[in-house]
Amino acid sequence: MSETAARPATSTLGHSELLSSLDPLLREWLPRQRWFAGKGRPVTELTLDSVTELRPDATLLHLLLRAHQPPADEGPGDCYQLLIGTADALPPHLAPAIIGHITRGPLTGRTAYEALHDPRQTAVLLERLRLPGTLGALSFHREPDGRIPDDLTPRPLAAEQSNSSVVYGDALIAKVFRRVLPGTNPDLELPLALAHEGCDRVPAPVAWYESADGETTLGVLQPYLAGAADGFDLALKHLVEQRDFTAEARELGRATAEVHTALARALPTVTYTRVQLEQLAATMTRRLETTAQQVPALHPYVPGLRTAFEALADLAAEGRTWRAQRVHGDLHLGQCLRDPSGFWRLIDFEGEPSRPLAERRMPHPPHRDVAGMLRSFDYAARSHRPWNPEWSDACRAAYCAGYASASGRDPRTEPVLLRAYETDKAVYEALYEARHRPDWLPVPMAALARLAERP
Repeated sequence: MSETAARPATSTLGHSELLSSLDPLLREWLPRQRWFAGKGRPVTELTLDSVTELRPDATLLHLLLRAHQPPADEGPGDCYQLLIGTADALPPHLAPAIIGHITRGPLTGRTAYEALHDPRQTAVLLERLRLPGTLGALSFHREPDGRIPDDLTPRPLAAEQSNSSVVYGDALIAKVFRRVLPGTNPDLELPLALAHEGCDRVPAPVAWYESADGETTLGVLQPYLAGAADGFDLALKHLVEQRDFTAEARELGRATAEVHTALARALPTVTYTRVQLEQLAATMTRRLETTAQQVPALHPYVPGLRTAFEALADLAAEGRTWRAQRVHGDLHLGQCLRDPSGFWRLIDFEGEPSRPLAERRMPHPPHRDVAGMLRSFDYAARSHRPWNPEWSDACRAAYCAGYASASGRDPRTEPVLLRAYETDKAVYEALYEARHRPDWLPVPMAALARLAERP
């Protein structure tokens, strides 16, 4: 599967020694990061799972750090991946990356900073990926035909929230997972499976790294699609220019179906029978009721929305079954890129990072991804003024038609399952918007009002 060549561990700092230097700085810095999952709760303790020196004299440190927070601060805590540089002095352009000045412990007198902002340090990460093997607590892998060109200039991407990425030249992009969990991350597992199936709709992993015990995926290196347009930005551009987007939506439906077909070939599928479908409907119902307690605007629609899940349970009781398989899990226009030739590719197979990894790796009927994309067309249409519902309706229909042309199965012929997944997605959106972007709450609420009225 990959090339490997063992290397000796090089860590020289003990965990307690290192924490004595970094603990007071990280307690302040960590909660301010966009990818930190425990916002609003104090960090009561930091502990280290591992320390690996990627450069000598602790000038580049890889940490797997646990943040313990109430109310479950007696538990294992959330584990975060950090790449920290230390230096006697930093050039002005790295000032935004400063974590703090170290005043205690073995690193006293140095400045600690976020190393992913430093091209010299991210070049080291690329070099480690170029030469597979084990280094300290880390294991690096590369596909046999994975090519990593020389002299690629690194630059960090600033637009992400749950993870961090570095682009190398216009050739490669490395995604560094921040909050890490035991298990293979789907953003490595699924693109790797698709590459081995010969599916070119997803950039194939070139290299990756994980914990030395192989239990935790830490990062993946893939081709960078230079010049490709983000699907959401492209849709908004068409809206602003009052241009039709149905041809693009149809091709995107075809691309989605090709990915689903390849995933069904590459990985095991299961059948959702009565028990699984009833459990799915019950889970969706609980999520609706829990969200309504936190989003009061949802209360009037709960009875109507509950019928979407009751209808699914009724079909299960009648003996209806569906095939389930691995899917993208968080599909929307922003997870799709169109290259200048018009060819669509799907990216970011990690799923919703806030959900447990085991849940993100569960099989689902492909309708889950289709529902996510249908919601995304609605988001695009409502992001533009004046709102253009006809544009959204046309794109939704074209997307499903494109999906059917490639898979032979039109998702619209399964309206009960599609409505259940679309309702569940809109409920999730309502909670997210209420917590993070209250001005956007009317977007999912309008969809929920519509979905509540459907028979």
